[in-house]
This record gives sequence, C-alpha cells and structure tokens, in this order.
Amino acid sequence: MTEAGQQFLQSARDILERIDAARVLDQRDSDVSGVIRLAATYTVIGYFLPYHLGRLTQLYPGLDIQIVELNRQSIEQQLLTGQIDLAVALTSNIQNAAIETVTLLKSPRRLWVPIGHPMCDENQVTLQDIAREPYIMLTVDEAAHTSMKYWNTHNCTPNVKLRTSSVEAVRSMVANGHGVTILSDMVYRPWSLEGRRIETVQTSVEIPTMDVGLAFQRQASISEAARVLRDYFTTSFLSPTPAF
Repeated sequence: MTEAGQQFLQSARDILERIDAARVLDQRDSDVSGVIRLAATYTVIGYFLPYHLGRLTQLYPGLDIQIVELNRQSIEQQLLTGQIDLAVALTSNIQNAAIETVTLLKSPRRLWVPIGHPMCDENQVTLQDIAREPYIMLTVDEAAHTSMKYWNTHNCTPNVKLRTSSVEAVRSMVANGHGVTILSDMVYRPWSLEGRRIETVQTSVEIPTMDVGLAFQRQASISEAARVLRDYFTTSFLSPTPAF
C-alpha cells in the first residue's frame, strides 16, 4: 500500500469507528456509574487509549475511570490481586494463564526507513537485507524481546546501533538516516519531530502483529461499571458491521 493509501485507510477506519459508536449510542445506559481501576501499558496509553477515554466520558459521564500506567508484569500481578479491574494492554505479551484476554486490534509490523533509502524501491525486503543496516531497537513494552523472537526464528541477528525506550527517539533516528527499524502501524507516523519523512516497506517474511486488547482475571467477578467498559470495547471492535 502506498503512503497515501495508508493515510486514507486510517482516516476511513476512524470514520467507521465513529459511525459504529453513534449507531449503538442509544443502546447504552448512560446513567451507569461507578469506579473502574484501569491499567494500560506505555504504548497503549500513547497510541490507542486517549480517543476511547474521550468517547467513554461522553457516553458514560457517571463513570470514574482511574487509569494507571503499568508494565505487563505489574498488570498481571495487580489483576490477580484485585488491585485493578481491567487492563488495556498488548495481549500478545500476556503470559499468565489465569489472565483472560480479548484481542481488539492486530497492528501489522513493517520496516521503517528514511525517505530516499534504497529499500524504498523494494516491494519486499528480507531480514538478511535488513541485518546489513544499522538497526534502532525499541525496548519499551518488551519490544526488544518480541523482535528477537522473530529474528531468531529466521536465524538472523539485527545490527543494533541503539536501544531506546522512546518511540520518538526511534522515529527521529530513522528519519535522520541513522538506522532502520521494524515497528507496528499503530505507532507509525510519517514525520519525525524534525519534520523528516519516514517510509514503510513490507518484509518478505511474516512478522507477528502487535495485538492490543483487554486483559482481566479469568475467575474474578466483574462490576457493572467494568462490564460497561468491556462491552464498549468489544462492541466497538468486534461486533459485525451491518451492510449499508
């Protein structure tokens, strides 16, 4: 898909999401109230959750959503001890069998390169080709661990020039020609903070998607307020869309 096509697709998804939210608005109980202790990981808070928190505030003004940023290990622990009710996290990272997950979104991962890079002209690039380039490794939300799993599966090793927990640092390093990286479409933006362009290229091997969704304790009872929040997300992302 071209860069313009990717931007159009994201805009179309945003429009359809708003239509879906409007369609089910009259089916929801806006009078529901209560406190929800909600956790989210760094990536989810920055690139997924803010819009939905705004929608939830409009739909359910009586809900008090108390949000805290936690890493995956803390989310699992606090779900099991009842310190939080729900989490919105990278479900592809959840490991504890006592935690149930509902995946809402699967975000493809692609190669990021600076504009004008020779790989921009390729339809697909191999991991072997990418391994010859300096690589910028994101570490937040276990990104480095996830990356090395698919690198190792294909018997390749990236030439890591920098490890950083900052997505914006990765973006700037790539845009300024200091290396390449593989990250998900959800965190992709075509411009760095300096206004330099970043392009994406498809890889020749299938890279696992970054999966975003809900996590909650499998055996725990759920409050009415937490149920409403869970239903909002599942309705928004998983309900069939009727034909027009």
